[in-house]
Amino acid sequence: MRIGLLTEGGYPYVSGDARLWCDRLVRGLGQHEFEVYALSRSERQEAEGWIPLPSQVDRVITAPLWTAEDDGVHYGRRARRRFAECYGELAAALCTGRPGDPAAPGEAPAAEADRFGNALYGLAELARDEGGLVGALRSETAVRALERACRAPGALRDAREARVPDLLAVAAHLERALRPLSLDWYEDDGLGSVDLCHATSGGPAALPGLLARHFHGVPLLVTEYGVRLRTHYLAATDAPPAVRALLAAFHGRLAAETYERAAVITPGNAHARRWQERCGADRTKLRTVYPGMDASRFAEVGESAESAAPDTLVWVGRIEPAKDLVSLLHAFAEIRKEEPKTRLRIVGAPADPEGTAYLGHCKALAAQLFPDEAEGPHSVGDNPVSFEEIGGPELPTLADAYAAGAVTVLSSVVEGFPISLVEAMFCGRATVSTDVGAVVEVIGGTGLVVPPRNPRALGEACLALLRDPERRERLGAAARARALELFTVEQNTTAFHGIYLEIVSHTPVRRLVLDDTGEPLPFAVPAEAHVPGRWTGPAARVVARGGPAWAAGAPVRAGSAMPATHATPATEGAR
Repeated sequence: MRIGLLTEGGYPYVSGDARLWCDRLVRGLGQHEFEVYALSRSERQEAEGWIPLPSQVDRVITAPLWTAEDDGVHYGRRARRRFAECYGELAAALCTGRPGDPAAPGEAPAAEADRFGNALYGLAELARDEGGLVGALRSETAVRALERACRAPGALRDAREARVPDLLAVAAHLERALRPLSLDWYEDDGLGSVDLCHATSGGPAALPGLLARHFHGVPLLVTEYGVRLRTHYLAATDAPPAVRALLAAFHGRLAAETYERAAVITPGNAHARRWQERCGADRTKLRTVYPGMDASRFAEVGESAESAAPDTLVWVGRIEPAKDLVSLLHAFAEIRKEEPKTRLRIVGAPADPEGTAYLGHCKALAAQLFPDEAEGPHSVGDNPVSFEEIGGPELPTLADAYAAGAVTVLSSVVEGFPISLVEAMFCGRATVSTDVGAVVEVIGGTGLVVPPRNPRALGEACLALLRDPERRERLGAAARARALELFTVEQNTTAFHGIYLEIVSHTPVRRLVLDDTGEPLPFAVPAEAHVPGRWTGPAARVVARGGPAWAAGAPVRAGSAMPATHATPATEGAR
């Protein structure tokens, strides 16, 4: 079958979110054809280019989400009236809700959810008819529509308090979030020709899938390893109350609409699943699919006998405040009082200026807590805490980092799916983790879990494993067996292959195949017949019925796919 893979800020770019698991998914499903529709997040990301793509990727179409030039479209009076009505309805849907919980789409009245969806699709149809929405979304009409909605009777208290700077900020954010509506991806030779849209996240990545479903009836699969609505809540804490309330309402309504229209939703863990249910997702649509990770590079460590230093703790990850290395350092200070020979190796690098500043703070704290000590008058002191990066002479690979310690520690206060924890499990390492995100679900009883921001509990758990080698070995073996059962690439691709077939098997065929006499051929294009390869079988005419125009009257074979095309330039698809 032909899959339209919808991404935002990730695959097929060299850097970005969800890049690795998307690449593993596409490579693991060689029996399907993929078209990638990618939204980029920055100019730098586009400049870095793409990763090498497998042969089953027929086409890549990209558009920038970080910028949008004026499309030069000038609306006539009727189009301006349509825009004002649709945008006004969208704004009104954002300004109404239940008191005290304005951003909970799961509790919003059904009429308001329908109001938001109708306004969204009305804007999409206007963009399709007129050639784009960029100029209209930036116009004074949009700001005035927002203002009227905020001042209308029944509007939320925070919305009523919005001032002009707040309205301008909200209008600018909505313009960026709604840029996918102006793309030319929704024609018969684009997303209208695929059998299934697979959105690799919620938010803007799912918008093209919603429109493909609206215009062509293409079923939508949504995968969220990190719930986008939760990410917005965590990132919008500094905004003024009115801006925060309106944007939370928009993202909440968009999430609810996405979950309502999706055929299947695949959270990456139970933590994400609970968020999706809270935001209105139907439980019958949910299928938990754990991320698939490459276990082969950790095989040598996991299968070898215990060779790590028995008195060494290892922390691996991206250095940032959410990882709470400060608590880890204070916990290690308590550990050193009981076991003076214990060492702590912190392996990782910051990803942004905030992380760089946090790393400097942690190094200063380590120097304060653990001054250099020399064993004799002629020896050099050595701090028991070391800060290292992968690629050096001592730790050339990630597997070497986990192999360096007897116990792997995770000290985060915020965590989604703990990738570093799974990597430690592949290596057969006993772990001590804080109870955040999906940690308990991943560990499943094969490691020790303590409350976050509790250095004493963290230190006591580490001491318990450091003093009991047999327990470490037993927990490490159980952790490796669990990781190999649940978190490999193979289980991930197998799960998605089954879901693809399930969705398409319940989707009506959108093409009618006729024989040489013009009579319809029943069951000529069953879902399982749409496979890549040479076309075989008797010649037939395909007539589009809500489907692609390229099929209408074309002399193709029954059950054939659209001819493969090649990757397009990185800017194709933007108006």
